[in-house]
Amino acid sequence: MTKTIYQTEGTCARQIHIDIDGDTICNVDFIGGCTGNAQGISALVKGRSIAEVVNSLKGIQCRNNTSCPDQLALALETMRLKEAS
Repeated sequence: MTKTIYQTEGTCARQIHIDIDGDTICNVDFIGGCTGNAQGISALVKGRSIAEVVNSLKGIQCRNNTSCPDQLALALETMRLKEAS
């Protein structure tokens, strides 16, 4: 299992803690931000593939041209790039 802490930019949440097993998202915890929305996003992405979540969430905007879902997509893309190199 791969565990990552991603520092967000431009959102109320300060960090995203992500647990991945292969290509499957096992757990996501947002640190800071709106608790209800963060818990909802976390529940919806659990058990889904990285590609599916990135395709669904990338580009969603709230403020500062990003959002917590968008930051999660960026974090997952960053994780994939690090694993590929």
